[in-house]
Amino acid sequence: MKQLDLSRLFYTSPYPVRLDGDEYTFRTDHDIVYAVDFKEEQSFAPIPAYWFDLINRSHRPSPNDPKVRETVIRIIVEFFRVNPDIMLYMCDNANDQQAQRNRLFLRWFKGAEQSKQFYIKTALVEDEGIENFIAIIMPRQHPYLDDIIARFDAEIEMFSTMK
Repeated sequence: MKQLDLSRLFYTSPYPVRLDGDEYTFRTDHDIVYAVDFKEEQSFAPIPAYWFDLINRSHRPSPNDPKVRETVIRIIVEFFRVNPDIMLYMCDNANDQQAQRNRLFLRWFKGAEQSKQFYIKTALVEDEGIENFIAIIMPRQHPYLDDIIARFDAEIEMFSTMK
């Protein structure tokens, strides 16, 4: 994965973003530290794909903060600017809040501008009685958009029938 341009994030994000090891971190006005991480996924090879992970490093409840949403969206937009690939996202199932996290992420991401730029599709996969919400996100202009969506659907179907 190509590294994100921190200077662009500095000028476009409400919270300053810095690189800390392999993670992009930011601190909110409420002193909550978030980390964004991208891990490579091989199942879409030869097309590069990465798992997106948003982590509350402070392990404290975060108040509703629109600047968090905007900072995360800016990180995702910058990711796709330098890596026009595939992004995957799975909602954390801690405290059985994965459905709520899925709705929140979709609400964050389905803003007017993001909907024009990016395709997002979610799927519900049950594993050992636990519901997991998985999403695929990619630029609408991706040359293999239809093929990748079909592959994502096939992977979800295969996983669902393996129960």
